Amino acid sequence: MVERPLDVLAIAAHPDDVEQTCGGTLLKMVEAGYRTGILDLTAGDMGTRGTPETRLEEAERARVLLRAAWRGNCRFPDAKLENTLHYRTALAAFVRRLRPRTVILPYWEGRHPDHYRACEIGYEACFLAGLKKLDETTEPHRPQKILYSSMYANVKPTFVVDISPYFDRRMEALLAYESQYGEQPNASGLFPTQSEIRERLAAIARFYGNQIGVKYGEPFVVKETMRVDDVVNLAPRSF
Repeated sequence: MVERPLDVLAIAAHPDDVEQTCGGTLLKMVEAGYRTGILDLTAGDMGTRGTPETRLEEAERARVLLRAAWRGNCRFPDAKLENTLHYRTALAAFVRRLRPRTVILPYWEGRHPDHYRACEIGYEACFLAGLKKLDETTEPHRPQKILYSSMYANVKPTFVVDISPYFDRRMEALLAYESQYGEQPNASGLFPTQSEIRERLAAIARFYGNQIGVKYGEPFVVKETMRVDDVVNLAPRSF
């Protein structure tokens, strides 16, 4: 059970998705005093390596490293996500229970169908969660803000979060998934080595960090126009 509402809830299709796309941001929010949580929609049942049980154990180890207050798994079928009423209402029940102020979703386009389906289901579940008559036994709740993690999307981010102090721990959390990223002979031709994974993700984070004048960054997109109250102290500098 959740002792009190979450400030930030990251929703993703598979265990290890959050670690790759917004793990540094979650760590930064914890450092700022916020309560964070992670909800994976599937246990990665269709993955070439590992088993669902193994990945759930790895997800818990990663949660500890990310210092998240809560982590759960819907156990929806991997590679079979569909935007159905059943999935939307099931996820809406989690939103009403966890009561997050901000929700992070995958970007709405991607190579893996589960990723953009997770975005669709997540958005509509957040809306449904605010309807009083959806479930008379629980209180309605609708997040204040939805962010879309655009780490692997070829789009200009609305903003980038400086995760420079947290990048190494984010990588440690990702590599907690030894079944996926450990050095092993099974399907070695399909999976890059740990050193290659580190190099790739560091390069991506450096690319986004460079856009705001820091070492490592994580990009996000929002659909609404952002409000600015102080035009004197806007960062980064133009020159």
